[in-house]
Amino acid sequence: MMERRRSWPATGGLLVVGWLVVAAVVVGWGWLLTQHLEGSVGAVDDDVARWLADERTPSLTDAAEVGTYVGETIVGASVLALVAVVVALWRRTWLPAVFVALAEAGLGGIYWLGTHLDPRERPPVKVLDQGLVPDHSFPSGHTGTAMAIFLGVAFLVWTYTRLARGWAVLLALVPLACVAARLYQGAHHLSDVLTSVAYAAVWITLVARLVLGRDLPPHVPPPPAR
Repeated sequence: MMERRRSWPATGGLLVVGWLVVAAVVVGWGWLLTQHLEGSVGAVDDDVARWLADERTPSLTDAAEVGTYVGETIVGASVLALVAVVVALWRRTWLPAVFVALAEAGLGGIYWLGTHLDPRERPPVKVLDQGLVPDHSFPSGHTGTAMAIFLGVAFLVWTYTRLARGWAVLLALVPLACVAARLYQGAHHLSDVLTSVAYAAVWITLVARLVLGRDLPPHVPPPPAR
């Protein structure tokens, strides 16, 4: 007997509940960071920021600008939209577009809540990325966007082509480069970028399972042993 797929209302309900849980955890963690953990985790964050600032060179600064660029919202949205459209036209399904829209909207909502409910000052070093809001250090929006590129493209390609997963290692360089760049530029604390890596991974994986999973063949149990 084939597994029955969830209805869209049921899928939507699970997505809403999942998003609320992830958002609540992020906001709660941000509150702890800015209140009770400022003297412990915050002290370690500051030490890391100062150490990286001491290691700055012209070449590394140029490289950090590239790493920051891949985490720009417009870059992430454009890359994911392009891949989603190509896959949707090729496989004749609109689910890739739904996946990308939900992934991006969910990440944006969590980022907005974190920056507004848990204001946190930037690291105590010179910030090389000018024009940033001073108390919007938590969480890192650039890191969330870079994770969206990495996992979004990986899930789309894996779902619709079944290519070997080894190639995804190359895509992992996108968030790694962005994380390193944001820390190097003094734009975020270490705990800020790690938080973004975690919540982006959880949310995008959840959306992929619930939305892209609908285009996977239903599981057919093996025949019983004789």
